[in-house]
Amino acid sequence: MASGQSRDHKTGEIISRPSPNFGPRPEGCRVDILVLHYTGMQTGNDALERLCDPQSSVSSHYLIEEDGRIFALVDEDKRAWHAGRGCWQECDDVNSHSIGIEIVNPGHEFGYRPFPDIQIASVISLCQEILARHNIPADRIIAHSDMAPDRKEDPGELFPWKLLAENGVGMWPEPDHGTAHPVDQEAFDELLDRIGYGWPASGQDQTKKNDDRIKRTIAFQRHWRAENISGVLDGQCMSIATALANMIGK
Repeated sequence: MASGQSRDHKTGEIISRPSPNFGPRPEGCRVDILVLHYTGMQTGNDALERLCDPQSSVSSHYLIEEDGRIFALVDEDKRAWHAGRGCWQECDDVNSHSIGIEIVNPGHEFGYRPFPDIQIASVISLCQEILARHNIPADRIIAHSDMAPDRKEDPGELFPWKLLAENGVGMWPEPDHGTAHPVDQEAFDELLDRIGYGWPASGQDQTKKNDDRIKRTIAFQRHWRAENISGVLDGQCMSIATALANMIGK
């Protein structure tokens, strides 16, 4: 899809809507991460205007409205400004390596609500098209909160990650519920490291490191165990994290 176009889910109509907020990707830089966001603004139009405002210095490659319309704002070969500070796996410049999709939802600040089915259908179809163009591993299809657990919560616990995985977008763990997984904080830290979760810069401050552990656990739960976002490590988290770590690279 060319930059500045949107596809109406019902009619297929293409409408130009370019954003000026982008730059070149570094030479030889692979596109191998897909980041899903929610807009976190009161209306989709507000979000669209901000993503296209040269004064905002933010953008994404795509925006998907609640009625299923897909707006293409920045060409996929360009570096959009959507991810910000954070990291995933070995990558600490996520913008350069990623495609970003903003999904219209008011978010936790303005009345977080379930994503409409028609909107999720567009998310799935767009992601499938992106994956057909780019070799993005399933373990690098992530939430904004995954790469920035200390500052982001989107697209949040209502986002249907399992449904996406069932449609070939991302992965979903099948924990071995018949096996006891004792709670082991250091082992869980290592599992999250293997999956891809980074550490905010806490240095040697143990109190900050403990806070970071809680933030990483909440981000993990928000994506993989959304029914209980306590920030408390338990045996189910150990089971899920073990299953995910074992899926990496397969």
